[in-house]
Amino acid sequence: MIKKLLYTSIILFLSAQVSAQDINKIITKAYVDGLIKTLSSDGMQGRATFTPGIDRAATFIEGEFKKIGLKPLPGLKGYRQTFYKYQVKPVSAVVVIDGKNIAAENILAIGNVTESLNFDNTNSASWIKLNPEQSFITQYRALLSSKKQQLVLVDPKFADYFKQLKNRTKNGSYVDEKNLTEANTGTLVFILNQDTVTNNFTVSLKNLVSKMPLYNVGGIIPGKSKAKEMVVFSGHYDHLGIMTAVNQDSIANGADDNASGTTAMIALAKYYKKLNNNERTLVFVAFTAEEIGGYGARYFSEQLNPDDVTAMFNIEMIGKESKFGKNAAFITGFERSDFGKILQKNLEGSPFTFHPDPYPQQNLFYRSDNATLAALGVPAHTISTDQIDIDKLYHTVADEYSTLDAENVLSTIKAIAKSAISIIKGIDTPSRIPKLEQ
Repeated sequence: MIKKLLYTSIILFLSAQVSAQDINKIITKAYVDGLIKTLSSDGMQGRATFTPGIDRAATFIEGEFKKIGLKPLPGLKGYRQTFYKYQVKPVSAVVVIDGKNIAAENILAIGNVTESLNFDNTNSASWIKLNPEQSFITQYRALLSSKKQQLVLVDPKFADYFKQLKNRTKNGSYVDEKNLTEANTGTLVFILNQDTVTNNFTVSLKNLVSKMPLYNVGGIIPGKSKAKEMVVFSGHYDHLGIMTAVNQDSIANGADDNASGTTAMIALAKYYKKLNNNERTLVFVAFTAEEIGGYGARYFSEQLNPDDVTAMFNIEMIGKESKFGKNAAFITGFERSDFGKILQKNLEGSPFTFHPDPYPQQNLFYRSDNATLAALGVPAHTISTDQIDIDKLYHTVADEYSTLDAENVLSTIKAIAKSAISIIKGIDTPSRIPKLEQ
């Protein structure tokens, strides 16, 4: 009996050693660095949604999936999961109040998704003036929820808010086809530096409506005994594109945000394909349009039954040492399921540790691509190392490969790979997250 136990212990020890050697051969520093450098190179032009740069990034990820040997997502012939949004971009806004034309820079239209809209004081909710003694944000939100078609006069006191909103909406909005055919759900036209309407007003708005393609890039490793149960590994591959130049650099390369997370997802696909021991089906997906509304993750979530998803490992910004030091990462929404505890258990005895999110005030759990599936009850969590409260490179042109801690990226990927083993093998099943009420 003692000899048998000793023999079993030796076999287990040797198996662990072989596994450790395998992961070091499969997920190498050179491989990981090559992925990040390519995704965050100037040639990708910052990977902004709807640009040639993001198309190049998608093509690169497709190539990596093909080398690894992933199968396309169910129902697709290739790795791109294509869908469409409609860009509604302002062309002109003409407002006349009491016979006087309002300067274009003092006009801001919110909510109109039609190509052409005209209204006046006789066929709308007329006009209202914001109270300068009350909160702009509170009044703004109340007006949005009212769904009225209305002229809104804005006191000069709120000029900064007005300009921020105007700048944020200058490129228009993105909507689904159904939004274009719905009855007008309210258009607010804000006018800065106008005190009152004495007699009448007219509003004439024109938009350019364009059908725009987007695409997630996804692939799978089919499961064996529990093939219907899915484990998703994800990271968004879009970023901000071209920005205002700083020291003659205008490309927001997005090395940490989120070439690092996309790299992790690809490397994990390579590792698990080599291991070939997943009882559950593994899904690997690079999401588009996280930076402009999370459209990619939302579309992906709508194409599957969330009850079939056992867990989701969303990876975002793992390029720098965490608040907890080296060999450490945090998990958003840690307290919402036992997902994090399972990962911790699987890393016992190793130098790497997972921690609860240290930035609850940032609401990170619902700010990344895990949010849609989490709202549907999936134990979907984001793994990160970013010190978001002090990260001065976040969303700047300075987020480049040279600023990353390559060893931090490597150690985090390997830790995820090892800690997920019991979930992909079907041994552990994380508890479900309470669904968000619709």
